[in-house]
Amino acid sequence: MGPASWSGAAGPPAAPVTRDGVVSRPGLFGLLAQAGRVTVMSAPAGSGKTLLLRSWAGDPDLAERAAWVPVQGEERDPQRFWLSVLGALRDTAAGSKLVRPLTAAPGLDGWAVVERLLTDLSGLEDRVWLVIDDVHELRSDEALHQLELLLMRAPAGLRFVLATRHDLRLGLHRLRLEGELTEIRAADLRFTRQEARALFEAAGIALSDPALGLLYQRTEGWAAGLRLAALSLAGHPDPDRFAAEFSGSERTVAEYLMAEVLERQSEPVRRLLLRTSVLERVNGELADLLTGASGGERVLHQLEQAGVFVAALDARRSWFRYHQLFADLLQLELRGSAPAELPALHEAAAGWYADHGYPAEAVRHAQAAQDWGLATRLLSDHWVGLGLGGLGATARELLARFPAGVIAGNAELAARMAGVELGRGSLEEAERYLVLASRQLESAASDRRERSRVVLAVVRMRLARQRGDVAAVAEQAKPLLAPAGAADPAGLGLGEDLRALALINLGIAELWTGRFEEADRHLEQGIALARRIGRPFLEVTGLANWAQLASWQSFPVAEQRSRQAIELAGRHGWTEEPVAGVAYVALGFALVAQGRLEEGQRSLEQAERTLRTELEPAAGMRLRYVRGLLEIVSGRPEAALDAFRAAERLAALLVTEHALARRLRSHVLQTLVRLGETQRADRALAEMGEPERDTAEMRNALAVLRIAQGDPAAATVALAPVIDGSAPLANAHLWDVQALLLEAIARDALGDAGAAGRALERALNLAEPESLLFPFLLAPAPGLLERHRQQGTAHAILISEILSGPPGPDRPPAGGPGGYGGAGSPPVSRGGLGGIVPPRLFSQSEIRVLRYLPTKLSAPEIASELYLSVNTVKTHMRHLYDKLGAHRRHEAVEQARALGLLAPSPRRR
Repeated sequence: MGPASWSGAAGPPAAPVTRDGVVSRPGLFGLLAQAGRVTVMSAPAGSGKTLLLRSWAGDPDLAERAAWVPVQGEERDPQRFWLSVLGALRDTAAGSKLVRPLTAAPGLDGWAVVERLLTDLSGLEDRVWLVIDDVHELRSDEALHQLELLLMRAPAGLRFVLATRHDLRLGLHRLRLEGELTEIRAADLRFTRQEARALFEAAGIALSDPALGLLYQRTEGWAAGLRLAALSLAGHPDPDRFAAEFSGSERTVAEYLMAEVLERQSEPVRRLLLRTSVLERVNGELADLLTGASGGERVLHQLEQAGVFVAALDARRSWFRYHQLFADLLQLELRGSAPAELPALHEAAAGWYADHGYPAEAVRHAQAAQDWGLATRLLSDHWVGLGLGGLGATARELLARFPAGVIAGNAELAARMAGVELGRGSLEEAERYLVLASRQLESAASDRRERSRVVLAVVRMRLARQRGDVAAVAEQAKPLLAPAGAADPAGLGLGEDLRALALINLGIAELWTGRFEEADRHLEQGIALARRIGRPFLEVTGLANWAQLASWQSFPVAEQRSRQAIELAGRHGWTEEPVAGVAYVALGFALVAQGRLEEGQRSLEQAERTLRTELEPAAGMRLRYVRGLLEIVSGRPEAALDAFRAAERLAALLVTEHALARRLRSHVLQTLVRLGETQRADRALAEMGEPERDTAEMRNALAVLRIAQGDPAAATVALAPVIDGSAPLANAHLWDVQALLLEAIARDALGDAGAAGRALERALNLAEPESLLFPFLLAPAPGLLERHRQQGTAHAILISEILSGPPGPDRPPAGGPGGYGGAGSPPVSRGGLGGIVPPRLFSQSEIRVLRYLPTKLSAPEIASELYLSVNTVKTHMRHLYDKLGAHRRHEAVEQARALGLLAPSPRRR
């Protein structure tokens, strides 16, 4: 028997034994232990897959090496699935040391989770089995593709066992060809006659050989059929006659036996089984509610102990579920015997789940009852809580279950749908739903009208913030900003959640539009409130933006706050999420300002991988702006100009001018000078309106231009109002240092050594407290600095740091005075790491293709996985090779791993 197939035991089967009423199946146990990297157990319901795997994984030798993941019914939420996978792996001995914790969060990216998991498990040395039961219930195509990627790239020590009712769309043929796939089918799971006898004997049933043969023949060894037969035979006066009369197809047999089992239960037990069959899981309290009786928990315990297809879901045995086949048949019986009771049962279940903190289940049951009003109220009332609790995908899935007409006719649902479209980046669709919501507002029930207004306010606030419309954000935040301790807005039960959300959104809008005092107050209040009410996602969001704000006044404080936000995000597994990207932008800016370019590069690359600039154009604008600053002081002005232009495009999406807009325009002009395009820069300044041309930012740019044109006297004229304060520049320590440094360079060129020294000393005085090296890297003046050091200064250490500068080829060229040498500047390197393009320049499509390069898939197979044409995949691969400086696929993979774009190579045993 090879590892890729199974057709029964190789030799005479070992005699089956029973343990706790379960028949041991050593042949299948041995196959699982010796299987290839991936085992697929594919068989219909009732074939004994789960029981077999639980018995095998429960062996003491495997207990700490097997991770058990049951997929929930009709699972469409990739986040919930991957969190359960990580949680199960962390429960194993090896996984507890390697796999980092991860907390649910809005918009958690499954692809990033898989890459993170591959990174964590790259050092796996012990063998671990990941058992995923009911994989057929995984209805998310995205999650299936992510699972396929994990199967292909997992380390050798991680073995997979997938149990499913039907074959999976996972590209398993490749594993089959490589001999790494073991398949166990329905025929393999059928009980042998010996095993069937052991099952009946464990149930205390003695059958003659002819009766056993007849039952075995008619059930064809089907595990559920045999078990149902054993239940029906218990206490039967004539087992042999029962076996002789037993007949029918698999479906008929199952239905017949279920009727036999139900008839043998007392009326109260039958009522409990039927009425609770509408639930995915049941406890004693729910059972009592749906039956109108008491003692439900005791009955459930008795049924589980009797093996009547009832299984406990937790160690305390408080929650139970029915075997799926059993539940299906109970539901069939209920629909036939009491169809009129179904809506009331679902409504009662919805109320219980809502009252006990299970909003998703509550909505599902209200929808099953087709009580759209109740479902709407439940979903809308819990929407914010679901989102902040990391169940945004579940909330969106529940919303999608409403009929289109119901959504269009309800103000709250239409507003929620607007929020969904906003999160997808579909602003036009978001606006359309907002119009629908507004139209339905006045016709909303009086007790829901105020709630609908609040819902609309939340969505409009988000939209306004993304557009940088601070006035609109403030207007929409008003109903949400009830004073602490005041009545809950609209009675939503989320007063403090909404207040924290409004404070932080208002603070973000104020930050990006330059209202720094108001932003500081609102962000600080929002962070404190989020921390107090236990909303870590809101806290991280506030901290990340508070770090952005700090960089306008103190880069060390910005660094401290951004690291605090990143640490908190890491504690919850959110370092690959957009909210962490905002913090990485702030950290990158602080590091670049202090001349720590390599660290800044890493932070910005992390931000570029995580921040969705199309959804957060204000934060994205600053990211591109800081990227441009890093590029220009690294000797790559062309790349800097590209980054600045990208920042301009994002800024154009905002209603209110971005706080950095003028500084961005100044740096564009300075970059044009660095590129030798002095005439173009001169023309742009001449075409500028006088008020803007007289600002400090533009005067600095004009001074850079005049120095490059060989007119230092004109540079000093331009700088005079900046230095004497008549062209004020609030919160701009970098620009003040730059103005004084340019003044020193210009005075030195004019031969006024005394004035040059005084200006330089003032620049160093301002730069020293925060170690602001950036202005000195932007306008290098090594000779001037060296002379100043030799003449004696308190800033000798700072000057040494400046002169050491960025190492090697990344050091900005001196070119001409101040480094703005025009056409005399040397050629610019296009690579970020020895000619390799930095990771930020990879497109999302290229990243998707890159993730498949470590696998053995060919280009056509990758194209099939990604639903792309082969030519498109090959084009992406060529671009990847070029950007990674590679000639072959394995070289590209190694380079991508070195850049942190792919998980490290797993250790092979």
